[in-house]
Amino acid sequence: MTTTQLDDTARNIAVTKALFLAFGAKDIPAILEFLHPEAVIEFYGPTTIPYAGIYRGKDKCERFFERVLSSVDIHQFDAEEFIAERDKVVVTGHLNLTARSTGRSIDSDFVHVITLKDRKWLRFRDFMNTSVAVAAFS
Repeated sequence: MTTTQLDDTARNIAVTKALFLAFGAKDIPAILEFLHPEAVIEFYGPTTIPYAGIYRGKDKCERFFERVLSSVDIHQFDAEEFIAERDKVVVTGHLNLTARSTGRSIDSDFVHVITLKDRKWLRFRDFMNTSVAVAAFS
């Protein structure tokens, strides 16, 4: 890897960590600063999960974050490992949430796959144990 690629990788990890901090602070305007205008968020799962779906464009991505933050209480959101190369960052971690509508727990490991462009999140894919989330919202 060249020095430029190492610098880009470090910047992409820094951007990802900054967005995660904004998410933990529930600061949607700050989150939006880290999203590319053509951002796409893919959260896989059935409609039982209020924020499941594909969101295209910054305005729709804002709706995703609003839905997440309004439908769960976050007790733990720990990013444990950041693996990056070129324009991709993969984050593994663990979360513990409570579904506000039912009071049930969502406890799962997660993997986030993020693609960046121009130091902004272009694509975000979330993988977790969706059956736990479905049970919590049912």
